[in-house]
Amino acid sequence: MKEVKVEVIGPEPPCARCQAAKKAVERAAEKLKDSGISVKIEKINILSRDVIQKYGVLVSPSIAINGVVKIVGRVPNPEEIEKLVLEA
Repeated sequence: MKEVKVEVIGPEPPCARCQAAKKAVERAAEKLKDSGISVKIEKINILSRDVIQKYGVLVSPSIAINGVVKIVGRVPNPEEIEKLVLEA
């Protein structure tokens, strides 16, 4: 089974938009499980110095797939996440 790491980057505690982004990632992960792709979802704090240094994002929500930022400052739909994960 292929494993893909998806990080939802936003403040702690998460805002409504970050929670919506995480839900979209979770829905996409459920669908991808049937295709033999395991999605590991991680919520990381945008205010952390390490996160800022690693990704350089200052707008939330942002989404990184396998360490590469793919979406910044908006809530994606689950289909878009699925497509990005499949491309990863």
